[in-house]
Amino acid sequence: MNVLVAKLLLLCSTTLLVADAFAGIQNQNVRTTTSSYLLATSTETDDLLKPAYEIEPLPVRIGHGFDIHRMAPIDEAGQPVVIGGVEITHKDQKWTDKEGKYVEAGGIYETQLGVVAHSDGDVVYHSIVDAIFGALTLPDIGQVFQDTDPRWKGCDSSKFMEHAYKVMSDYGYSIGNIDVTLILERPKVASFKPAMKENIVSLLHTTPGRVNIKARTHERVDSVGELRSLSCHVVLTLERKSD
Repeated sequence: MNVLVAKLLLLCSTTLLVADAFAGIQNQNVRTTTSSYLLATSTETDDLLKPAYEIEPLPVRIGHGFDIHRMAPIDEAGQPVVIGGVEITHKDQKWTDKEGKYVEAGGIYETQLGVVAHSDGDVVYHSIVDAIFGALTLPDIGQVFQDTDPRWKGCDSSKFMEHAYKVMSDYGYSIGNIDVTLILERPKVASFKPAMKENIVSLLHTTPGRVNIKARTHERVDSVGELRSLSCHVVLTLERKSD
């Protein structure tokens, strides 16, 4: 096994343990990452990101990304709500039990929430990665980092961001601007947005004036409004780097 792949697998499996340890020391919610580890992918994945056709050196490229994940009681989800690299701590929320697992079907169950996902389920990071790949006419994040691949089980999605940055940079582009729209009913995230923005700026080597994060509810409509899911849209531009 490639040494970098082995290191990544170890990092992905221990990210939550490391974050928990540092949280007690630093008393903060921002998840810790080890930027010295670069994401190594299989030959098949690398081939997906190197198409046979030319990715023309346009001055500006536009990408759109979308992601959605289920939310459930944290014991069922098995991991917390992580958005933009930040663990969203919250009080018990009024989750709609559609299937009647905990209370009468359709009733309200007050609980801590978690995200149901193969990796850490970070909808902001996943949407940004998807938008970068889309702007470059590359396959979507679900093809590149498949949710059936055991390498990505529980993985910190900052690793996907680091890899997307490398791909973007190798093709000669940098971030123009990023506009994030996070959609969730609860928990409230306003106080966490500055840390999310700081993480995005750092991971993509850009500046605060190029990254915007908006959050809105879904007016109690459908699964998002019932706290059974959260979603995110991202629109971004990539600028051709000067020679």
